[in-house]
Amino acid sequence: MIKQAKDYIVFPLDVATPEEAAYLVRLLSGKVGMFKVGLELFIAGGAKMLEAIHAESNARIFLDLKLHDIPATVGRAMEQIAGWKAAFATVHCGESRAMLEAAVKAAGRKTGVLGVTVLTSVSAQDLKDAGFDPAYASDPGALVMKRAQMAYEAGCAGVVCSGREVSDIKARFGDRFVTMVPGIRPGWAVEKDDQKRVTTPGLAVKNGADYLVIGRPIRDAGDPADAAEMIAGEIEEII
Repeated sequence: MIKQAKDYIVFPLDVATPEEAAYLVRLLSGKVGMFKVGLELFIAGGAKMLEAIHAESNARIFLDLKLHDIPATVGRAMEQIAGWKAAFATVHCGESRAMLEAAVKAAGRKTGVLGVTVLTSVSAQDLKDAGFDPAYASDPGALVMKRAQMAYEAGCAGVVCSGREVSDIKARFGDRFVTMVPGIRPGWAVEKDDQKRVTTPGLAVKNGADYLVIGRPIRDAGDPADAAEMIAGEIEEII
């Protein structure tokens, strides 16, 4: 199947209730390739929320729970996720390759495990304050690459990273290693917010990004469906 411009777009359902999420799914069905379900919505709606999305849209689901626990616990949690028909699910790279390996084994071929490298809200100062080695505190990209290596060796389908690291990750680990990129801001929607390492849709795709998580520029637009189409147009120019 040829990947269309809209298939790159992952819309995060970062809302408090299943009713709000259902409205956005109906509004954007056919305009985006995937819906992301994070902690807030999953706690509110549970697995039934995933069933509702499947019923309303042909878009795939990215379950972004960022699992982080002992390997056995993460493995059992991923067994549950694999039964919910999620295309991708996240696990923090954290400190343990064994945790990632347990997730990959439990997911089998049903769900792609994505390792979370460094959150796009995290700055170099944040890493310094947290006590990271100066080599990583001064260069978050170096920490991203180290954790991407861990995810790759553990058998993960790919990683979550910023658009700034995509080209290096693709060069080192190959085109089949998936890159899920949050912190995407179209040129017409640049704003000050909590994302520190942002990039535009066109640049991210040009660098090799496979999926772009784009929330506020679509959700806060006067016409979200039209905003999604505008972003797809920007991507279309690149691909």
